[in-house]
Amino acid sequence: DVKSVEKIADPSIETTTVVQFVPDIRSGSFADIGPRRYMEDEHIRIDDLSSYLGPLFKFPKPSAFYGVFDGHGGPEAAAYVRKHALRFFFEDVDFPRTCEVDDVFMEGVENSLSKSFLLADLALADLALADDCTVNSSSGTTALVAMIFGRHLMVANAGDCRAVLCRKGEAVDMSEDHRPIYPSERRRVEGLGGFIDDGYLNGVLSVSRALGDWDMKFPKGSSSPLIAEPEFRQVVLTEDDEFLIIGCDGIWDVMSSQHAVSIVRKGLRRHDDPEQCARDLVMEALRCNTFDNLTVIVVCFSSPDHLEQPSPRPRRLRCCSLSAEALCSLRSLLDANAKW
Repeated sequence: DVKSVEKIADPSIETTTVVQFVPDIRSGSFADIGPRRYMEDEHIRIDDLSSYLGPLFKFPKPSAFYGVFDGHGGPEAAAYVRKHALRFFFEDVDFPRTCEVDDVFMEGVENSLSKSFLLADLALADLALADDCTVNSSSGTTALVAMIFGRHLMVANAGDCRAVLCRKGEAVDMSEDHRPIYPSERRRVEGLGGFIDDGYLNGVLSVSRALGDWDMKFPKGSSSPLIAEPEFRQVVLTEDDEFLIIGCDGIWDVMSSQHAVSIVRKGLRRHDDPEQCARDLVMEALRCNTFDNLTVIVVCFSSPDHLEQPSPRPRRLRCCSLSAEALCSLRSLLDANAKW
């Protein structure tokens, strides 16, 4: 029920519509523990990245950064990556700094994001080996990051969180779920000596890419079927692109990409509130009996063309009752008028 975007559009063949469009970014998010005993999800939402990072970082306008980190084996790994996200993704990887977006800049962004995922993964390994062991070696997290620079949207994903773009009402997947049962991941896993048992990597993990989980990756530097390397998708936004949904697998386990897009689109046309739309998606997943934590970010690129006007409330007629005495007086008055 979805289309898929693999590669950014060639700037040399952009239409006038693409050149003129500049996204007006605003977002909302909502998270819920769901039926689980513990909350292991984390997320980050920055609509104005340039202002947030300060004058040392020069980016095209608008610029934004979003991330969803779905933890497993305890909340430590996801919480650590969320806490240090700005360092991992911008400070320690020599993130490109420029006011112009071109192929060189976007290639630099992709290279920096690749380094960021691996840097965060290695940091979790060091914590698992440390004497105080603040992050357990069995704790891990999936990670999906979305960045917007000018008209350009880039998504980096490792795990089974998902980003979905709404294009004129149609769902366009901006990421692929990394599950061991999918053919491409199965081939990679088995090529590295791993196995899949009842849909689980080495009989343990339901994803084939994640940060942390160093009890499955040790020793450092060895080839493991579980990797932290992200996959990328990017696109040039046009006026046809309405919003982006980023959600953890607790949403997608019970809901298709198109169903989620339809809910958000209907909500935005009714009240134009992305945070309420994120809440609506979480409530719908709970209604569909999801079994996981729930986190959703909704990023709008423009305001809807029109808002649905609420139907006018019908006027209620007031009913008045008369006492027996008043009724007799009224009858006498009517009888007297009839004699005239």
